[in-house]
Amino acid sequence: MLFWVIAAILTLGASLAVLLPLAGGPKGVSASSDHDLEVYRDQLSELDRDVARGLIQPAEAEEARAEIARRILRLDNVGDKAATRQPSMATRLVATAAVLAVPLVSWGLYSQLGSPELPSQPLSERLAKNPADSSVDELVARAEAYLAANPSDGRGWDVLAPVYLRMQRFSDAVTAYRNAIRLDGDSAARQAGLGEAIASAAGGIVSADAQAAFEAALKLDPANPKASFYLAMGMAQEGRIEEATAGWQKMLAALPQDSAWRAAVEQALAESARRSVASGVPAKGPDAGDVDAASSMSPQDREAMINTMVAGLDERLRQNPRDAEGWMQLIRSYVVLGKADQARGALNRGIAVFGSDSEEAKKFTAFAVSLGLTATE
Repeated sequence: MLFWVIAAILTLGASLAVLLPLAGGPKGVSASSDHDLEVYRDQLSELDRDVARGLIQPAEAEEARAEIARRILRLDNVGDKAATRQPSMATRLVATAAVLAVPLVSWGLYSQLGSPELPSQPLSERLAKNPADSSVDELVARAEAYLAANPSDGRGWDVLAPVYLRMQRFSDAVTAYRNAIRLDGDSAARQAGLGEAIASAAGGIVSADAQAAFEAALKLDPANPKASFYLAMGMAQEGRIEEATAGWQKMLAALPQDSAWRAAVEQALAESARRSVASGVPAKGPDAGDVDAASSMSPQDREAMINTMVAGLDERLRQNPRDAEGWMQLIRSYVVLGKADQARGALNRGIAVFGSDSEEAKKFTAFAVSLGLTATE
C-alpha cells in the first residue's frame, strides 16, 4: 500500500508541474506593462509642468510627447501579442487530457506487467536462502560474510580459495590460500593453488613466490601435476627451453590417459618446439623420454607431435642452414614419414647451401642413396 501512496504523490506532483502553467495566463507580462504605462504617464505630467514653468520650449515638448506616445503604443502591441500567445480553451483541454492519460496508462500497464507486491530482498535475507536456490555470487557473499565474522576458520578459507581462482579474483585467491595454509597447515593442493593464484595475478608469469609455492607442493606430493606443469612453464619463461621440454615430457609419460592435464602438456610441448626454432636451439633426436611420451599418446597425437618436431627442424635449418647433421636428420625424418618429395627437397636445399662440389654435398648424396632417395637436377 505504501508503494501506491508514494507513486500517487509523485504522479500528482509531476502532473501539476505541467498543468499549472497551462491554467494561468501571461501575468508577468501584464504586470510589467502596467508599471511601464504608469511611468510614461508620470513623464507626460512632468513634461507639462516643465512647459508651464518655461523650462522647455513648446517644439521640444511636442517631440518628447511624440516619443512617449510611441513607447505607450509599443506597450499596447506587447499586450496584444501576449494575449495572442495565451493558449485557447481547446488547447488547454487537450494538454490536460494528455497529461492525465500518461499516468493512467502507465499505472494500468504496471498493474498488469509489474510486481508491486514483490517483497524487498536485502542481502541478509538472500544469504539466508537455501544454498540450492542461491547463485554463485550469493554463495560467495554468504561465505565472505561468514569468514568476516569467523576469520580463524581455516576450512572456510580452504573452500573459498579455489572458488576465487575460478572467478578470476586472483588477489582474493592468494589471500584465501595463505589464510588456509596459515590456519590449517600445508598441503600439496593448497601450495599448488597458491602458486597458480600468484602466477595468474601476475599475468601468467611464474615469479619467485609462485615457484616457491610449487616447489613446496612437490615436496609434499612429487606427482602433483599442477606444480610440475607450472615449474616447467617457469623454466620456459626463463629461456630454459630444453629443461622445460624435458619436464613436460616426463610429466606426460606419467600422466594417466584420462588426465585433464594431457592436453595442456601436449600444447606446451608444441609451443616449446616452436620457441626452440625461434631461439636457434638445435633440435635433437628423440631420447628415452620422447619415446615414452610418444608411446603413451593416441596415434593422432603422436603423429601431430612428430610433424611438429620435423617442421621445427625444417624451419631452424632455413634460418641457420650451415648444419650438416641437421640436414641429414631432416632428410631421414621426411623419408620415415613417407614424404619423399619433402625429403628430396631437403636434400637439394642442403646441397645448395654447401655447394655441389663440397664434402658435405657428397655426404648428403651418399646418405640419401642409402635411404633409397636420389637428388633431382
